Amino acid sequence: MKIKSDPSLVSEVRIYGKFDTNACFQCGSCTVICDLTKDSASFPRRIVRYVQFGLKKLLLSSLEPWLCYYCGDCSTTCPRQTEPGEAMMTLRRYLTAQYDWTGLSSKIYRSKAWEIGALLTVGVIVLLLVAVYHLYVVDLTLPEFTSEAEAVGMEHMFGKIAIFTRIVFFISYFFLLSNAFRMYWFTMHRGSEVKIPFLLYLSELKTFILHGITQKRFRDCKEKDKSHWVKHWFLIPAFVIMFMILVFFLDWFQTDNIYPIYHPQRWLGYFVACAFIFTAVGSLIGRFKKRKQLHKFSTHTDWTFPILLLLTTVSGAAVHIFRYLGLSLITHYTYALHLAIAVPMLVVELPFGKWTHMIYRPLAIYLQTVKEKALQQQQLPEEAILDHAG
Repeated sequence: MKIKSDPSLVSEVRIYGKFDTNACFQCGSCTVICDLTKDSASFPRRIVRYVQFGLKKLLLSSLEPWLCYYCGDCSTTCPRQTEPGEAMMTLRRYLTAQYDWTGLSSKIYRSKAWEIGALLTVGVIVLLLVAVYHLYVVDLTLPEFTSEAEAVGMEHMFGKIAIFTRIVFFISYFFLLSNAFRMYWFTMHRGSEVKIPFLLYLSELKTFILHGITQKRFRDCKEKDKSHWVKHWFLIPAFVIMFMILVFFLDWFQTDNIYPIYHPQRWLGYFVACAFIFTAVGSLIGRFKKRKQLHKFSTHTDWTFPILLLLTTVSGAAVHIFRYLGLSLITHYTYALHLAIAVPMLVVELPFGKWTHMIYRPLAIYLQTVKEKALQQQQLPEEAILDHAG
């Protein structure tokens, strides 16, 4: 396989964050100290080498940046303070931009103005749609218009908004899944010479499900403080619950009915809300304090996701409280604000921003496992395994 060297690759990667290759002399300390690395995935040393040599094709075909869960041991061990852990984070941002066929991820990661502008644009569109709905349901020209009349107009708001929710969900996951397919295409189809049986993809789906739900790879790091894994352990099940509700049980969950306190619908919502708040607040506090290695370097995209997650949850909780108190008018306007925050998060951050890590990481573990087992089945010599695994 002929591989061209691209001298501009280093400067291209550095646009997405810290990536210091000048001080690195390839001592290998970062790879030796990492509990997650192995012969078939020798990071961060090998992947840094790809960038140093301008091997863009090998970089795009590699899953290694996603196999790193940034415990920070490599950065604290590095004798030259090159921050290899942050370099892997930068590569994840870079690869996210390469997977995205729309080009929006690249603009969001490279420009604060683009990210804020995209979020505000979607938010304004949502508010305009809410205003149109409001005018359509309630005739404001009636002289007897009162807040009670508006309450009648919003009587079936939660039920009718289900259609809008499904449209938002479809848009978000169309872009996310199409970009995930490009990740597969770069790493398994275009970037691999190994023939992988289709049945192997099916038999290893359990790997994707296991790591997607538990994020157990965070726990496998030898970092003494397991709070990073605990936050993700709460976040991912909450995200899975919301996914299942949006796909299969939306008409049961998003309804005009007010359920009693013991109803499971309410407790599922409470669990999701608590998990989102716990994760968002913990992440923001960590980035403010900067005590951990993974929080020392933050870009605007690292702040946006937890802030949006927190605002979405708090505004949703406010809607819930006002609704159960019978305050129809304030519930209506608070719900409009909630949608103006939640929809941009789902349409912009989920498929194009930091949130993509939640699907790319377990997908990378799954694809890497498939690749390694395919190589084992073909009984290739160890040298060939090392050549193909990257």
